[in-house]
Amino acid sequence: MSYLAADLHGICGMMPAFATADAGDMTATDTIDVGHLQAGLDRAIKDGVHMFATTGTFGQVWNLLEDEWRTIVRASIEAVDDRVPLMLGVTAANPRLVVQKMNFVREAGGQGVLLGVPYYYKLPIRDVVTFYQRISALFPDLSIMIYHNPPNHRVHIPVSAFKELVKLPNIVAMKDSHRNPTEFQRLHDIIDGKIAHFCNQTQLYPYYMMGAVGCWSHAIWSGPWPVLAAYNAVAEGEHLKAAAILADMSAGRTGGGDGDGGRAGHESYEYAGYIEMGSPRPPFSWICEDPEEGPKNEAKARKQAEHWLTLCEKYRPEVEAKRAVAV
Repeated sequence: MSYLAADLHGICGMMPAFATADAGDMTATDTIDVGHLQAGLDRAIKDGVHMFATTGTFGQVWNLLEDEWRTIVRASIEAVDDRVPLMLGVTAANPRLVVQKMNFVREAGGQGVLLGVPYYYKLPIRDVVTFYQRISALFPDLSIMIYHNPPNHRVHIPVSAFKELVKLPNIVAMKDSHRNPTEFQRLHDIIDGKIAHFCNQTQLYPYYMMGAVGCWSHAIWSGPWPVLAAYNAVAEGEHLKAAAILADMSAGRTGGGDGDGGRAGHESYEYAGYIEMGSPRPPFSWICEDPEEGPKNEAKARKQAEHWLTLCEKYRPEVEAKRAVAV
């Protein structure tokens, strides 16, 4: 096993599937821009993002050819170069494909995976537990971050299931956002010290006070400083400051279009200038081509990027000053 729960904390950047210029073409077969991927990861690491996860929903694990997914795995491992923890997304509708993907991660030198349940049919809770038990036994040397995404994976993993899941030593973390405060507290009666729990960035306050070790974020790809400032505030017990930063962040939602989490046409990350995210892939590229929806989608994304850049200007100086003192 590579990462322990105690190794994982802070901001987990959910990585996009950096796209080539022709990625909007349905006949394209090699749409990963490795140069932009590696430059984006390197910049985010140097700016203080604590860890990364690839190929979740935002990273289009469901919308990549297998060769493209393998390219992301290899390129991400090379770019991160053991500087921070890296969870490689291996979720699939087919459990046998999950096994193949995890074998590839192991062979490529990966140390951890982001793993959701098989999702085509709604999996009974007993089978959710069985799935993780069997994967854990097959890959005891790989650390597992549970990918809890009830809307896309069709299953809300209940608190009761974690009485068994915490017995699996290589389940060390969970990406989550679908718990009310009461359920969150009950869950932490079971997982504290065993599973590092990452909430949505908007939940840092108050969930960090209740046991979360950090948050997952897409927004860092427009510039990580507002999210880092919010994490620093909760980690230092400045709860009112954290709440104020989160209010600033929510005033202009990042992510374009109506679909939250996938590529819904143009997105703010394309216009913030922090990374080169690339072209939307089908079917979302079709929105960009629509004579009415395309311009609306682009204008919305640009407006969101502008808002986020004002937050970067506001919070970057204090984040960088704090990092300079720590070094």
